[in-house]
Amino acid sequence: MVSIQTTRTLASFSLAAVMAAVSFSALAADVMVGGAPMLASKDIIDNAVNSKDHTTLVAAVKAAGLVDTLKGPGPFTVFAPTNAAFAALPAGTVDTLLKPENKGTLTTILTYHVVAGKVDAASLGKMIMDGKGMATLKTVSGGTLTAKASGGKVMVTDEKGGTANVTIADVYQSNGVIHVVDKVLLPK
Repeated sequence: MVSIQTTRTLASFSLAAVMAAVSFSALAADVMVGGAPMLASKDIIDNAVNSKDHTTLVAAVKAAGLVDTLKGPGPFTVFAPTNAAFAALPAGTVDTLLKPENKGTLTTILTYHVVAGKVDAASLGKMIMDGKGMATLKTVSGGTLTAKASGGKVMVTDEKGGTANVTIADVYQSNGVIHVVDKVLLPK
């Protein structure tokens, strides 16, 4: 028979393990992303335009007309796909999405990567722990993302079953936080 104290100790250890899995961000206030420092004093857009790894994302945000929104007060949590993540989509997908006639679809995909509020690694770890290994996040587009921690990594799964790994967590901004991901997440 397991005592209550043993159960509490195991629960605390489990929470610590989850927190360690999601707390793989740098301890410095300003993190390097795409060869540029991401300054916590700047907003999401002002930082993203400096990252060589996020030029496609920035172009998509501009084409969707979301610049003013992501420069707003927020706070926002953005799961930011890299250029390589966009390049992994089927050939021609990005070019098609950037056309003016596809602005609605592009906006839906981009806002699917955004969660209202500031969900940093510690908060996400607690959500995963409280959810018994899984956290469901409501996106600005109205969809859901599912986060799990495994092997020291956080994975975010979209509604189509695609999974992105968080490669850089806790890139703090004046209006939220960015988590860099290696795949584009897609809504239903």
